[in-house]
Amino acid sequence: MNIQIRSEIHAIKDIIVSTRRDIHQHPELAFDEHRTSKLVAERLESFGIEIQTGVGKTGVVGTLKGKNDGKTIAFRADMDALPMQETSDISYKSKNAGIMHACGHDGHTAMLLGTAEVLSKQADKLNGTLKFFFQPAEEGQGGAKFMIDDGALEGVDEVYGIHLWNYQKYGTIGVKSGPIMAAADIFEITVHGKGGHGAAPQGTKDAVLIAAHLIQTLQTIVSRNTNPIESTVVTVGQINGGYNFNIIADKVTLRGTTRAYTEDNRQLIKKRMKEIIAGTEKTFGTKIELDYEDGYPPTINDPTAAGHLLNAAQKIVGDGAGHPYLSMGAEDFSYFLQKVPGCYFLVGSAPQDREPLSVPHHCSHFDIDERALLVGSSVYLQLAESLLIA
Repeated sequence: MNIQIRSEIHAIKDIIVSTRRDIHQHPELAFDEHRTSKLVAERLESFGIEIQTGVGKTGVVGTLKGKNDGKTIAFRADMDALPMQETSDISYKSKNAGIMHACGHDGHTAMLLGTAEVLSKQADKLNGTLKFFFQPAEEGQGGAKFMIDDGALEGVDEVYGIHLWNYQKYGTIGVKSGPIMAAADIFEITVHGKGGHGAAPQGTKDAVLIAAHLIQTLQTIVSRNTNPIESTVVTVGQINGGYNFNIIADKVTLRGTTRAYTEDNRQLIKKRMKEIIAGTEKTFGTKIELDYEDGYPPTINDPTAAGHLLNAAQKIVGDGAGHPYLSMGAEDFSYFLQKVPGCYFLVGSAPQDREPLSVPHHCSHFDIDERALLVGSSVYLQLAESLLIA
C-alpha cells in the first residue's frame, strides 16, 4: 500500500486528530451545532479566512479568495451527530447523554478544517476562490437545502463533498461518476377495513389480510417493474393494527421506505405504489390511503468533477482510488449537486483492528481508523491545488 499523505497535512496531523476527538466528545444534533459552529468559525478566523455564520441556521461558510480571478470551488463537511447513546469505551467518548457521532461527521469537520489551514497559507497562489461549507443537519433534516436557501451556492462553479466510509479499508477512496447514493423516501399506508368477530369473518373487511396482500404485492415493484441491474428497494418496516386475537381489525397502518439510484426509478416506484393501492381498493372494496413523503434525492456525481477527484485521489492513494463500496443510503449533498456540478466521495476508514463491516455507520460502538483523516485532508488539498493553482 503506497499512500502519500501530503507533508503539509502530516505536519498538522495531531491538530486534525485532536479536533476530531474534541468534536466527538461534544456531539450536537441537527440545527443545534452551536458549539461546533463556534469552534469552526473561530478556527477559520484564526487562519485569516473570511467567515459567514448562521448560514442554514447553524452552518458556517469560509471564503478564501485567491490573488487572481478564476473559478469558485466549494468543499463541504457536515457537522451534526445522531440521537443515540455511545457504548464504546474510548478516551474521547461522548459527554452528551443520548447523542453521539456515529457517522463520522466529527471527522469530516476536522478534515476540512485541516485542509483550510494549509490552503490559507497559499492564497497568493490561488487562481480563484475556495469556499468551505460546514453544514448542519445532514441527518434527516436536509441542512443542505437551508444553506442553499441562504445563498451558499451563489457564484459557486463546482462543489465537492467528503464522507468517511467504514465499509472500505484505510488507504482507499471510493469515487465514481453518476449515482453514488440513493434517493430515500418515506411512505405510510393506512388500510381502512370493517372489523368484527374473528369467528364471523363473512361480514368484515379484514384490514390485516388486505395489508398482508399489499406487502407482498409491493415487492413486485422491485422484482418485476424495475431493471434488475438498477438497484431499488421497497421496504415495509413497520406494521400496526389489530386489537386482540379474536377481533378482525378495522384498520392497519404500514410504514416503510423506498430507495432508488435514479430519479426515473424513484418516480416509477411512487407511480406503481399508487396503482397497486388503487387496484387493491377495488379488489377488496375498501379504502386505502397513501401518504408518500419525498426525502433526499439521489446523489449523482458529475462525470468531469468525478474525474478531477479521481485524479487527485490517485496522487494520494494510487491504486486505492476507484469504485466505491455502494450502499442504498442517502445524502442531502444531493441538493448541492442538483444546483451545480460536483462530486461526492468516500474515504476508507474501517478500524484496522476489527473484523470487516463490524463497525458500521450508525452503530453505538462506531469509531474510525484515524489515519483516514489525513487521507481525506490530503485529497481535498490535492484537489484544490489541481483546480485553482496553475
